[in-house]
Parts: sequence; C-alpha cells; structure tokens
Amino acid sequence: MYVIITSGGRTGATLASMLISMDHEVKVIEWRKEVLSRIHHELPTEAIVEGDPLDLNILELAGIKKADVIAATTVSDEANLTLCYIARELYGINRTIARVNDPRNAWLFDDKYHVDVAVNQAELLASLIQEEMSLGDMITLLKLRRGRYSLVEEKIPAGARAIGTAIKDLDLPDHCVIAAIIRKGEVMIPRGVTTLEEGDEVLAVTDRDGAASLAGLFSAKQSEQNGKARNGEKSLHG
Repeated sequence: MYVIITSGGRTGATLASMLISMDHEVKVIEWRKEVLSRIHHELPTEAIVEGDPLDLNILELAGIKKADVIAATTVSDEANLTLCYIARELYGINRTIARVNDPRNAWLFDDKYHVDVAVNQAELLASLIQEEMSLGDMITLLKLRRGRYSLVEEKIPAGARAIGTAIKDLDLPDHCVIAAIIRKGEVMIPRGVTTLEEGDEVLAVTDRDGAASLAGLFSAKQSEQNGKARNGEKSLHG
C-alpha cells in the first residue's frame, strides 16, 4: 500500500514509522526546517519529501498519482480538508484520512470534502469513556468498519444469565456474532448448540447495541447480586 502523510510532526512521523515497519511504501511531506531536521534522524531519507503539501507539484513529486491513501495530519483543519478534497477530486485517491485539530470543526469533516475517516481525538476519548462505563468488564480488542463494529472479549463470571444456555437460544441481535470461545486454555469454534460455561472467554464481533446485549447476558442475575449484597451487609454488621 502506498501512503502519503502530509506532515512530519509527532503524529505524522510516528504513523510513518509504524507503516514502514509493516512494509508499506510511505512518503512524508514536510516544510518546516526544524521538523525536517528531526525526521531525517527518524525516517529513511527516501520517505521524506520537502515542501508544502498544498503545492500540487510537491504532491505529485510525492507520488500522489499512484497513492492508495492520503493521511492529512497537519495542524491546520483548513489544510487537512483541502488536502482530502484535492486528493479525491484531482487524483482519485481511494482513501482519505484527516486529523481534526479543533473539535468545533468536526462537523466539516464529511463526504462534502471527501473525508472518509476523521480522526477527532476528543470524540474518540468521549466514546471510549462511554463504552468503558456502559459495558462493565467487557474489553474492546479491535475497532472494525470505521468504528461501527468491534471485536470484544469478556470472561463469563459465576451466576451469569448465559451459563447453561446454547448459543442459538441466546436471542442475540443480528449484528452480534460469537466468533470463538476460549475454554480451559483451548480455543473452541462455537456452534449453535454450544452451551456456555462459567469461566468461558467469549470473543464476539458486534456493534454497540450487540455489545450491550452481551454485557447483560454475561452479568450475574439480579437476584444473586442482591443476595451477595445482603450477605455483605450481614457480615459488616456481624
């Protein structure tokens, strides 16, 4: 994959380094002398193109005509929007990714400017916090399909509603698929008749609604939770 990154700042340089280590072809466009001095020590010289990324000659020197992806990571939202628009309209780039510097400008980063993926750090943090608060012990391992789907993992605790129930009888939402079960250190490919057991580690591909349904199925029954709470109160009061 051929990727053009339009800034050699910390974000751009780190992204470039990671992609190069994955054997992708990368070009980083940078114009600031102090940044160029630094990235020449961090990246291969052939990966660096000196110049203004908004200059069409510089974009073409970087190989935009054959690029698969452009990542607009400058510190200017206006520049990032312009770069995505140019990349799609003039050069037919298949995939555009833009950094959102000011969250107040996030609404601009849409199809109108040909932004496929907008990386808004404030929105990402808020989403992660909400997800962590709402899904209890469930862990998100990987985001899929622009964040709509996730690969999640949860270990089934004692007293969970799903214990003893076959997967086909769980009444899971359409967008929730149990992909694997790790039981006593062994990976199982789940079938409809597979019955869940205490201690199973369940891997599922799901959207947010499906994850919430799984969290409910994998939580202890309310009566048992209340019983534990009452027992705790008794122990506290002797």
